[in-house]
Amino acid sequence: MKRFFSMFLVICMVFSMAGCSTKTDTPAQTPAATGSETPATSEQPTTGETLPYDGKGKVAIVTNTLSQNEEEYRSAQEMVKRYGDEKIVHVLWPDNFMAEQEQMVSIVAKLAADPEIKALIINQAVPGTNAAVDKLLETRDDMFIVYCTPQENPPDVSSRADLILQPDELQMGYNIPEQAQKLGAKTFVHYSFPRHMSQVLLSSRREIMKEQCAKLGIEFVDATAPDPTGDSGVTGAQQFILEDVPKMVAQYGKDTAFFSTNCAMQIPLIKASVDAGAIYPQPCCPSPYHGYPTALGIESGDYTEDSLKNVISQTAAKLDEKGVLGRFSTWPVPVAMMGTVASTEYAIKWMNGEVADTNTLDLKVLEECMKDYAGVSVVTSPYAETANGTTVTYDNYRLIIMDFLTYSKDMIIK
Repeated sequence: MKRFFSMFLVICMVFSMAGCSTKTDTPAQTPAATGSETPATSEQPTTGETLPYDGKGKVAIVTNTLSQNEEEYRSAQEMVKRYGDEKIVHVLWPDNFMAEQEQMVSIVAKLAADPEIKALIINQAVPGTNAAVDKLLETRDDMFIVYCTPQENPPDVSSRADLILQPDELQMGYNIPEQAQKLGAKTFVHYSFPRHMSQVLLSSRREIMKEQCAKLGIEFVDATAPDPTGDSGVTGAQQFILEDVPKMVAQYGKDTAFFSTNCAMQIPLIKASVDAGAIYPQPCCPSPYHGYPTALGIESGDYTEDSLKNVISQTAAKLDEKGVLGRFSTWPVPVAMMGTVASTEYAIKWMNGEVADTNTLDLKVLEECMKDYAGVSVVTSPYAETANGTTVTYDNYRLIIMDFLTYSKDMIIK
């Protein structure tokens, strides 16, 4: 399939990379060899009987490892469980993808060699994805390619992928301070580090947050934390958060909201905010599973719909015990998982000829796939850039935003 939308973007919408995908909610081990197909295990979600292989093509899903990002990994395994490993091929990026770019190229080249693979879902599209896809495109131009949360230059991304899914990070710059105010915040602390702030999207979002806080009468505090990929590592960065949050609350009071750009910091940030009676409007990657279960000592379960309801219930109960209900929130569903599930379902419909035009995104079908997973209406918007009075819209670059889920007593299942 010929790549379309290879036009120029001015703002480099780069999502938080290794630091933001390093999730520590999970065991350290990786249950499948990197770059190899991952068999289902007893840990996988139960989604009913596996559907029979229809012979119309396979979908390859590339995710981070279990120890890097559990939600991405589990979402691919949900698709394996639903359709079987004859229909879904799940492979993994290397844990240290920044140092193993050649292996990434090899992984995707192997997928390209299988003529039955008609669609490729990449979640996350970490740095090095473009080079890997370039290798694929040397021999294949008939594949439907999806990038979730891409971390490379958008003009390059748009010229390679047929569909790009990403939370609307810039809109979050407005929404998160507004949500913090609703939760009672008078101060907003933004934790990050130079590597993340060198990314235009993340630094632009920070500037929006600062301006929005000023409009709302909230004091904005720009706090620098250790980079988890630096000398102190993840452990050092997490320890810094555990020690710094109480200091911030002592200085600014309990009506202080905390936000961090880094996934590995979410667990200590939630724990410290709960212990200090502070405010936490949203994880960097919005999801009831992100940070909350481990920080509060909750079993995250098997990632089914019932498990999600149970996790939300238990989280609300724990927050109630600590006396901080109404001061913590997130999005109602894990957006990272929705990206994999919805794009896989769309790709299967694309292979089956169930979209209006195989050369153009069928937004009605795409948003219906998202709604089927989320259980609520999900509307996407295209990324648009205005320069010199001219606005250019990128219809294959879809930005996602959702309303907040604020934990409350009525979410507790008795």
